[in-house]
Amino acid sequence: MFSSYFEKWALQPDGELIVTPSSHLFPVRYDNQLAMLKVARDAEEKYGRLPMLYWNGQGAAKVYHSDGDAILMERTDSRHNLFHMAMTGSDEEVTRIICRAVAELHAPRATAVPNHLVPLDKWFASLETAAPAQGGLFAQALQAAKALLADPEPPVVLHGDVHHANILDFGARGWLAIDPKRVFGDRGYDYANLFCNPELPLVTAPGRLQRHLPIVARETGLAPRRILNWVLAYAGLSAAWFLEDGDDAGVKSDLKMAEIAIAELGR
Repeated sequence: MFSSYFEKWALQPDGELIVTPSSHLFPVRYDNQLAMLKVARDAEEKYGRLPMLYWNGQGAAKVYHSDGDAILMERTDSRHNLFHMAMTGSDEEVTRIICRAVAELHAPRATAVPNHLVPLDKWFASLETAAPAQGGLFAQALQAAKALLADPEPPVVLHGDVHHANILDFGARGWLAIDPKRVFGDRGYDYANLFCNPELPLVTAPGRLQRHLPIVARETGLAPRRILNWVLAYAGLSAAWFLEDGDDAGVKSDLKMAEIAIAELGR
């Protein structure tokens, strides 16, 4: 699987193969620099190279080479990570770091927007399916999504999967994004998972949303109520994805976040 890339791009192994549900990842050295060779295992994952190429190292890891299934990109060996920071007393600072990294991704570019990105309204297809069948919080989330999508901000190339493991410390280059999806639309969407990431046990802790909401509002310039509606919409969408995967714990966490957002909207 890797031999052709090692030969074509003159790579040297620099670690053990990492296998994820969507990709094979191989730490390598390229031109005496740390790099990561990522080979997609499914059709959707390969499109993640499109935003990375578009960003061209601004707010994201640099891309050295790519082809249809593989991407060779900048790698960091820093042990400084946002999940650990959030869990050890720096949760609010982590939110500021992520907001600033995402803002770099959304900054205007002269480069043309890539083809084959998915419009944000199409990205909500799973929630469109789940809401009529499930009702309740799913239906409320879909209502919020439709209102936001009917009154969008100018569209940008989104990351689509902003969470604590997808923003990494690249030292002098700062905190940079990896592993985007192929989504195009309202920038508010990219900030919602700061409140919803079910892998971070803190997300549904009492008072967390209320502490982080003004931080995100200040960093982004988005109105708090609009942020809350994006949180509700995203929580419903994520719950719909977990429902499709049979992940009850993920559904429960996201629906709890939807309830918290609804309660805050009602204040």
